Amino acid sequence: MLRIYDTRAGQAEEIAAGRAVRMHTCGPAVHRRAHVGDLRAFLLSDLIRRVLERRRTRVVVCQNVSDVGGLTGDPVDEGRSPLDQARSHEDAFRGDAAALNLRPPEHLPRASENIDAMVELIAKLIEKGHAYPVPDGSVFFDARSFPAYGELSGNRLDAPGPAHHAAAADPRGRFPADWALWTPAAGEPAWEAPWGRGVPGRPVECSAMALRFLGPRIELHTGGVGLRFPHHENERAQSDAAAGHEVVRHWVHGEHVLFDGREMAGSAGNAVPLSDVVAAGLDPLAVRLAFLEHHYRQRLDLTWETLRAADRTLRGWRTRVAEWAESVSAPLSREHADRVEAAFDDDLDTPAALNVLRELERDGSVAPGAKFETFLHLDQVLGLDLPSRIGQVPVPPAGAAELLEARARARQAGDGAEADRLRDELAALGVRVSDTPEGQTWV
Repeated sequence: MLRIYDTRAGQAEEIAAGRAVRMHTCGPAVHRRAHVGDLRAFLLSDLIRRVLERRRTRVVVCQNVSDVGGLTGDPVDEGRSPLDQARSHEDAFRGDAAALNLRPPEHLPRASENIDAMVELIAKLIEKGHAYPVPDGSVFFDARSFPAYGELSGNRLDAPGPAHHAAAADPRGRFPADWALWTPAAGEPAWEAPWGRGVPGRPVECSAMALRFLGPRIELHTGGVGLRFPHHENERAQSDAAAGHEVVRHWVHGEHVLFDGREMAGSAGNAVPLSDVVAAGLDPLAVRLAFLEHHYRQRLDLTWETLRAADRTLRGWRTRVAEWAESVSAPLSREHADRVEAAFDDDLDTPAALNVLRELERDGSVAPGAKFETFLHLDQVLGLDLPSRIGQVPVPPAGAAELLEARARARQAGDGAEADRLRDELAALGVRVSDTPEGQTWV
C-alpha cells in the first residue's frame, strides 16, 4: 500500500485506497508559458495516480486551470487579449503534459467558466460568518473564524510573523492575516457579483472547483511546496469552513526545481520551457527521467548536462529493451519487480526504484526475456515509453551521426586508436557500436 508524506501530519501516512480515490491538483496559472520547473508538481500527481492504479484503485483527478488572476497580457504577444493569450498558454501546457506522458485528468475546469461556483462559495462563507464584505466591493475571509489556520505551514494566527505578508499590507481587512476572496476590477476580464464587478482570489478558484468536481471529501491534494503558504493554507480554510468538516485528508507537496543553481524566472533568463529541451535534440521524456532520478521532496538543480545524461540513459534503456524483445520469452523477474514496487510504495522513492532497474540491466543471471518483461511491467508507473524502439530502425541521438561517420573513416584508414576513442564518445551518447565483417553496426 502506498505511504506518502502528509504535509499537515508531518509524516508519511498510508493512503487508505478504497474502490476510488479523489485527488485535486492545483493546475497551471496560464498567464505565461510553463517552464520545466512548473511541470514537476504535475509529475508528482501522475506518479501517485499510476502507483494507486497499479493496485486497481480508480483515481479521479481534478486539475483546475487558473485563467483569471494575473492575466495582464504578454508584451511579446501584443494584439491579443489576455484571455486569448491564456488559451495559447493552456494549449502549450496540454502539449507539454502529453509529451511528459502525464495522464490527462478526468476534470480540467477553467476558472473563467466556473465563476458562479466561486460566487456561491463566497456567499456561503459570508452567511456562515467566515467572510465579510468591505465598502469598495471586496470580500475578505475572516482568518480568526478558522482556529485550525496554520496547520499546513506553521503560520499560526496566535503568532503572526513575516509569512503573513499576503494580507498584512492590505488596510481593508479587519485582521492582518485576512485575505481577499473577491476584489473589484475596472478592466477585463471581470464578472458581476452581489458585491460588485470584480475577480475572485486564486485560492477561491481552487476551493470552488475542487468542491464542485470532486465533492466535499477529497483524499489527496497535491502541488508544489511554494503553494503551501499562503495558497493552500487559505484554500484549506475556505473549503473546510464552507463544508463544516475537513475536506482534504492528505496534503502532498513536491520541492522546488532550480536551473543552474537559480530559481527559474523570465527575468533571470533561465525559465526553460519544454520546447527548448526538444529544440536541443533531447527527448522530452528525459525531463521526466531527470525528475525521477530525484525524490519528489528533494530540491532539484537541473542543468543541461543533467538533461543530456538522462537522455542518454533513456535511449540506452530503449535500445536494450528492443534487443531483449528479440530474445526467448521468460517470466518477469519477480524479485526485482517487487523491490521496485516497494520503492514506489515507500513515499515514491523513485531514485531507489531506478537503481534496482540498473542492477537488473547488469544482472547476467537474469534471462534477457525476463528483463524485457520486467522493464515493460515497471514502465507502467515510470511512463518512459521504454518499448518505443521495438521493431524500429534506430535513429542516432544528436551528434552521433557525425561520430559514426568519423569512426568509419578511422577504421578505413586503419587508425584503431581513433576508432576506439570515438567508440567511447558514442557510448557516452548511449550508442553501442559493434564491428562486423560487413562494417560497423550500432544500436
